[in-house]
Amino acid sequence: MKVVYNVHIRRAASIAKKLLSDIGLNEVTDLPMKLLISGLGGILIEEPLKGSDGRIIQGKKKAIIKVNSNIKYEARKRFAIAHEIGHLLMHKDIAVHNENTNTLSWFNDAMKKYKSGIQELEANQFATELLMPSDLFNKEARGKQFSPQLLQYLSKRFNTSITSTAFRYMQFHLHPICIVFISNGVVSYWKKSEDLKVWVKEMRKLPPPKDSVAEEYIKADYDFVYKGEEKQQEIDKSIWFKLGNYERQDKPFYEYCIPTKPYKTILSIIWED
Repeated sequence: MKVVYNVHIRRAASIAKKLLSDIGLNEVTDLPMKLLISGLGGILIEEPLKGSDGRIIQGKKKAIIKVNSNIKYEARKRFAIAHEIGHLLMHKDIAVHNENTNTLSWFNDAMKKYKSGIQELEANQFATELLMPSDLFNKEARGKQFSPQLLQYLSKRFNTSITSTAFRYMQFHLHPICIVFISNGVVSYWKKSEDLKVWVKEMRKLPPPKDSVAEEYIKADYDFVYKGEEKQQEIDKSIWFKLGNYERQDKPFYEYCIPTKPYKTILSIIWED
């Protein structure tokens, strides 16, 4: 199953790379999405979409891509648009399709998403490769110490959200990290690097653990608690992870949280130096 899953991931990335090659660009960071879609024979429309971040309507000659004008963050709009471009290039059988937080999120169970249909998985990987090309992302991130400041730099560099940037960072195994996505006060999903050798506590559908930084942000009603270098808070390993039988004492880990107050979500990133 995992081998087939990886085939679809590689296919989507390959098509994004081909698009960049075809238009003669190394990246689309500074290219208006409207111009890119126009060059592909489509039309981009920004308008309020109830219960939807994006939508694609494919006709015989033209495709219309819509993005919700009420989305507050430009980076999130760009990802939604890039996701729809993925559908445009890879999934011609789609006539009308809507996107929401679930279909656009990399922090749902990717294997579960694969089993229920590969199109969203492929469109997400296409968008990731288009907005954060492998070679450029590696060049910017590799060899640099992991920190909140590095993620913020990469996010600004590629005009992408911290969430999608963190997932992209994890894909390259640059530093072992664990990412936890918290929605409306409970953990909805977590994912860790394969080389982060820890046992994650059972946490789905539960509030973040006591004394975690995520708990502080919930108590603060999703307002920013820490600023600058203080965003990287030292915590005990046992807050998020189980200690092994051989571990006689806790180890220092770090936690960095990105709250999004309008959506009542928190992205928590945990790692060991």
